[in-house]
Amino acid sequence: MNKIKAKEFLSKYTTFVTFVALIFILSILTRGRALTWDSMKTLIIAEAVRAFASLGVGMIIITKGIDLSIGYVVCLTASVAASFAQDPGLATAIFPGMSFPLIVPILAGIAAGAVFGLFNGVLVAYGKLPPFIATLGTMVIARGIQLIYTRAAIVSSLTDHFKAIAQTSIGPSFFQFPLLGIYVIVITFIVWVLLRHTKQGSNFYAIGGNIQAARVSGINVERDLVSVYLYAGILYGCAGVLLASRLALANALTANGMELDAIAAVTVGGVSQSGGVGTVSGMIIGIFTMGLINYGMSFMAIDSYYQYLVKGSIIIIAVFFDMKKYAKRS
Repeated sequence: MNKIKAKEFLSKYTTFVTFVALIFILSILTRGRALTWDSMKTLIIAEAVRAFASLGVGMIIITKGIDLSIGYVVCLTASVAASFAQDPGLATAIFPGMSFPLIVPILAGIAAGAVFGLFNGVLVAYGKLPPFIATLGTMVIARGIQLIYTRAAIVSSLTDHFKAIAQTSIGPSFFQFPLLGIYVIVITFIVWVLLRHTKQGSNFYAIGGNIQAARVSGINVERDLVSVYLYAGILYGCAGVLLASRLALANALTANGMELDAIAAVTVGGVSQSGGVGTVSGMIIGIFTMGLINYGMSFMAIDSYYQYLVKGSIIIIAVFFDMKKYAKRS
């Protein structure tokens, strides 16, 4: 009886158990040095931007979709935001001699993400393109626009006010908490309310579970698919703004590979590739689980080439067990 209960507990809380086990292993391997507050603060800062992107693609995967354009869309939004936050005295600035209020780069970056999210949604919902193909196309388009817009140059020399958005910490000197962490808490709460306490959130789960049944039940599938990609695009825009602020620049390599990290994080967090399954808490745990793995390997000076092998293996294993679990339920 106890074995059955333990098995049920592990099956239900696999993500959380994995996260706790990783913390325990990392603590042993580094003798606690990797789990000091300064180290955890570094982890929060490193994963905060990916959290925005992951929450966006997590919602899409719940509807049984996918988004491959994340990395280049975040790269473009970061470049757009940075271009409006450059020092007006910089001769090589995209808008030389022009100074913009702080709200302009923020809104410009978010708007750029929203446009691509809306475009993805229209292609999938009304163009009837497979999400894989639609977002693969927009990925390349975003890449091209970023290179044209920046002339393949680094967008740097950003104002102090803009850099403060993501580089500031608050609290007493002995416990400085990064603003990035607060942004993640706020957006996590918003996405949780959307998915669990709104009719549209319920529609996302219904569409992912069985799109035909959702249609028969009266759900406007096309409208909700456009909405979920739009929301994701807005989150990518936020990620781009925060990344440009944190790095104090943007270039063609910004957010390189973020789509893989985001998809891997939410998959590890229990968002089923089969659609209709996933929680916000699972997504967040998945994000920081992947972050712990990345941080732990870096802390122990494991070559970055081997890190790719580990991350790739984790993605395969997570999807494999997800498919097995879904097959059993079916």
